[in-house]
Amino acid sequence: MKKKITYKDAPKSIQKALENSVVMEDFLPKPKDLVLMSRDVKVTINLTEQSVGYFKKASAKYGIPYQKLIKRVLDTYASRGQATS
Repeated sequence: MKKKITYKDAPKSIQKALENSVVMEDFLPKPKDLVLMSRDVKVTINLTEQSVGYFKKASAKYGIPYQKLIKRVLDTYASRGQATS
């Protein structure tokens, strides 16, 4: 940060916290380095209602789309299978 920013209308507690804060060096990786780049292949697959229901319920619990959850399960299974081959 090159220019110091002053907060004139902030409550006193926030002003004090800002004055006492320490600027940290950016240590996070670049966004492109956070995502594993993989080539996805679209497939059509028939699943049972029971399986889809399970993944939809689990995806709601974890807050991710059920298709991504199915993909993670398959990727994990495949990588473990490759490791033991």
